[in-house]
Amino acid sequence: MSAKPNVVITSYLDPSLVEIIRQRVPEVEIIYRQDLLYTPKHATDHTTVPVRTPEQERQWKELLANADILFDFDHSHVDDLPEIARNVKWIQATSAGIGQFVRSKGYDKKTNWIFTTSSGVHIRPLAEFVMMSILIFVKDYFRIESQQSRKEWIYFTANELRDYTLGIIGLGKIGREIARTAKAFDMHVVGTRRNPEGKIPYVDEVYSPAELSSVLRQSNFLCISTPHTDETTKMIGAKEIALLPNNAVLINISRGAVVDEPALIDALRSGKLYGASLDVFAQEPLPKESPFWTMPRVIVSPHSSSNSANENIRIVDLFCENLKHYVAGEPLTNVLDTGRLY
Repeated sequence: MSAKPNVVITSYLDPSLVEIIRQRVPEVEIIYRQDLLYTPKHATDHTTVPVRTPEQERQWKELLANADILFDFDHSHVDDLPEIARNVKWIQATSAGIGQFVRSKGYDKKTNWIFTTSSGVHIRPLAEFVMMSILIFVKDYFRIESQQSRKEWIYFTANELRDYTLGIIGLGKIGREIARTAKAFDMHVVGTRRNPEGKIPYVDEVYSPAELSSVLRQSNFLCISTPHTDETTKMIGAKEIALLPNNAVLINISRGAVVDEPALIDALRSGKLYGASLDVFAQEPLPKESPFWTMPRVIVSPHSSSNSANENIRIVDLFCENLKHYVAGEPLTNVLDTGRLY
């Protein structure tokens, strides 16, 4: 067995990116068996479960058993990974929101593993998705699409973003990038964060979670970007939606469980909310019978707003820096707090 720490890459990476890791951090042994993984369904597919022969499965389990570090969770062994990968010390995730997953699999109780997230990697595509959603509503794209489908040439008047207030629940890395982007359009930006003290660039008003109502009452657009924790489960329900201005739009890029979906559906049907842009849902894939699919002015995105053609290289950059910290005995970046779940 090599004296170098064994790093097993458990989800697909382009071989050129694997070579970058080898070149940047020669102090570790990089093991990448593409033949034991899967053909990715899209450029940033980290979750497809491969189909292996019995011999391939034996080889894979042997690699896991000798691994010190895993690049990504092994989705072919999510339930028995602690029993198979007994030597693992650290897992670098390719997602930022892994807290609920780690707890649901019992990794926080069954192991002493360190988990690091990819927090910061996805902030730009998420912010761009939010701004796309806002522009669709403010510029009345639904009208444009409808008129085009009927070949109707009818003049209309749209609005300007500077006349609207954007509320952001969760002014972490993602929320702050959304605020920065919104300010380029001169929107009024308000939001919540656990510690509201001090000025946050591009945010006009900052409130604590206990002052959520102050944000809700102002938000023509409400963007949810908070982590999913025990405290945030169904934090947006009928009571909170009622506080929003009439004809507000809800945008959720967090997790589906943060919103009370039946209450959201009721608010959309009643006209209290003008619309919604949803990238996440309580059940994924979204069931065919869900009313969200066919509701007017509801955007259904298949949990893909964070995906970007540049995602994997950014994750590799982060992983390489963390590998350097690891071999030097230094603290790692983006360590998951398994109590707070972020």
